[in-house]
Amino acid sequence: MRRLFARANLALLHQFTRSTPILAFDYDGTLAPIVADRERAEMLPRTVHLFSQVCEMYTCAVISGRSRADVAARLGAARVKHISGNHGMEPGGHLPSFERQMSEIRVLLEQRLSGLRGVEIEDKRYSLAVHYRAARRKDQARIAIHHVVDELPVRAVAGKQVVNLLPAQAANKGDALLHLRDVEQVRGAFFIGDDVTDEDVFGLDETEHVFSVRVGHSKKSAAQYFVRDQHEVDRLLEALIEFRASSALDQNERSSSTRTSVARSRAIPFLDKKNV
Repeated sequence: MRRLFARANLALLHQFTRSTPILAFDYDGTLAPIVADRERAEMLPRTVHLFSQVCEMYTCAVISGRSRADVAARLGAARVKHISGNHGMEPGGHLPSFERQMSEIRVLLEQRLSGLRGVEIEDKRYSLAVHYRAARRKDQARIAIHHVVDELPVRAVAGKQVVNLLPAQAANKGDALLHLRDVEQVRGAFFIGDDVTDEDVFGLDETEHVFSVRVGHSKKSAAQYFVRDQHEVDRLLEALIEFRASSALDQNERSSSTRTSVARSRAIPFLDKKNV
């Protein structure tokens, strides 16, 4: 992983944005800080302001582990064109089947994890999240959760004091990003995220056409670049705004130069029809 804010790497991002890629963002830990109470996860006012500008300048998407309705309600006035929830599953196919499967698994989890204090099961309809942030003995809680989950027919992805349970055949965030890229009929896609489920994007074999950034350095991550923490996401948004503004300025200057050249050519006597 390379630090995004090295001058050479920012120049590469600037060049990448000239190809009009789709820009995709995770929500928790990326657009919004991680908080103890997930219901209170909100973008900071400056992030809201900057992200809204970015959405006016680029085609943007949010791909979140939250349900689609949940994350959509947290984006304020930002005009996000695409919103994908449940780790890339939603919207998508087979959702009724996934809902039935997760409903059955929730019953099993409630039975087998009922004795663990501080452990909470979040039902996102098509996926589940087992949170242990409130557990006093987090290591013991995590081990106990995995002991139960390992026996279930699901894909389990550990996150920040949470274990995400997804249908084994469901689409992931990488699938969602590639789908949105095809919908927009563009070759390039940018993505930034912070957690283990974002590795489904970071690990795509598309390094030439997918520009990936992780929030926080990790030797285990397949992301190409990193920013130090969630506070630097605002700095990234500022850079994206500046890139698009400078590209527009360059285009205006080229157009102005072309108009000037045409005007000068018309002023040359031997190119004037009256002198032919």
